[in-house]
Amino acid sequence: MDGRERTGVDRRRLLMGGAALLAGLGAPSLIRVAHAMTELPLEAATPFDFEILKDEARRLAARPYMAPAIPHADLLETVDFDAYQTITYKPARTLGPGEDTTVPVRLFHLGRYFKAPVQLYLVKDGEARAIGYDHDAFTYKDKALEDRLPDDLGYAGFRLMNEGEETDWLAFLGSSYFRSSGPDGQYGLSARGLAIDTGLARPEEFPRFSAFWLHGAGDDADAMIVDALLESESCTGAYRFTISRSDAIVMDVDAYLFVRKDIERLGIAPLTSMFWYGEATRFQGADWRPEVHDSDGLALWTGSGERIWRPLNNPKAVQTSAFLDNAPKGFGLLQRDRDFSNYQDDGAFYDKRPGIWVEPIGSWGEGEVQLVEIPTDDEIYDNIAAYWKPAEPVRAGDTLHFAYRLHWVSHEPYPPEAVARVVSTRIGRGGVPGQERAANTKKFVIDFEGGPLDGMEQRFDVEPVVDASRGTVEGRYVVKVVGTNRWRAFFDLDVEGEEPVDLRCYIKLDDDVLSETWMYQYLPFSFPT
Repeated sequence: MDGRERTGVDRRRLLMGGAALLAGLGAPSLIRVAHAMTELPLEAATPFDFEILKDEARRLAARPYMAPAIPHADLLETVDFDAYQTITYKPARTLGPGEDTTVPVRLFHLGRYFKAPVQLYLVKDGEARAIGYDHDAFTYKDKALEDRLPDDLGYAGFRLMNEGEETDWLAFLGSSYFRSSGPDGQYGLSARGLAIDTGLARPEEFPRFSAFWLHGAGDDADAMIVDALLESESCTGAYRFTISRSDAIVMDVDAYLFVRKDIERLGIAPLTSMFWYGEATRFQGADWRPEVHDSDGLALWTGSGERIWRPLNNPKAVQTSAFLDNAPKGFGLLQRDRDFSNYQDDGAFYDKRPGIWVEPIGSWGEGEVQLVEIPTDDEIYDNIAAYWKPAEPVRAGDTLHFAYRLHWVSHEPYPPEAVARVVSTRIGRGGVPGQERAANTKKFVIDFEGGPLDGMEQRFDVEPVVDASRGTVEGRYVVKVVGTNRWRAFFDLDVEGEEPVDLRCYIKLDDDVLSETWMYQYLPFSFPT
């Protein structure tokens, strides 16, 4: 299986739990209905539109939370990663493209990491038909496993297939997670419907999409509308995803949340990624590859217009950073470094991993983008999260509405034009070669490229502006890298102790700002002396 076929079950161990079967919105009797490419068991049609879904989410929020029922949990526990790979969906059972779906759709089997079934519906002409489980929709290489599995399992999720149906380009699978392979056809980071209490001292709450309604999108062969019901202990939600694909994969998200109980940390438009080590933290990797990460930084476009780049860390303890803002223009976890030579991995293809840019639609008001970094010692764990946290407290009985656009991209969709971008961050021994160097002094080297720096000749009056939350900054200067359009900022930081240091740097010429703001959390305890 090549990288483009990896839809989230190969290394995303955080996706345990899946979603649960929706009760109350379907009719009980099953009938057989012929489709464009197959026959599937469908329930009788019931009226459906997004307002009906919102009313259902509101109604459920007024009731006590009920954890999802997971039939056959012990049996599904035996369907581990290796066993899961031997189960395939039959191509002949692909939904559409035809009168029911615009894009070819295939369904996911349940297993150890996706035990709770989700209900799937097809929507046409204001009516929804629930898709009944069909054991014969799957091929099992392990016949003994096939014989043990009952005929009432249900489905774990679904994926949208490319033309030719050899690979997929978007998948909803596990809790409220969904992923796209992006324009380069390579899966990487994930998005989620909602994050609750991420990074706190207590366990995180994982909302789940318990049901999906799949709509066709007219004549557009690369578009779908997906409605989803979200359920969790703290809230319910009605989501509409309007999905399109051209140069990039774009998802317009309309989310209505109905709060059951007070929520300390609500994360809107949450993103989940992996960062093991990069150019600045190569010493943290026990692996032979130069860098291993799905994303290398958090990009921010603030309500005031400032552009910020925050390189990611792999800390020794959970770290949460907050970036206060009002009416943000966007944020995203991105893979800016797209040079294969910096990864040397022709299996995982980290150079092709997509980024996700979140574009708010309408004003989100006051709040903060939070970045959560969790320690990891391998690439199989998602250890990075980013999301918007509203400033207003979230209380039981609240109804919240957020609209935003997700761009799954190789490069951020609205790159800064008036200022240069950060393209690399390196850290090493401070001081001057051949002279005595203090162990607690580190040299920071930041490369900038683009904007007003393009075509600028070498000059020595460009200067870095550097701020540090503690310690002493020395030896700051900027030069153009010979033979390139890159400009390189240098400075040394002398600091005692192991407490984190928050750093800011941008470059300027006289009073003109030439670059976005580089922000970094230096963790002295993580770096070798």
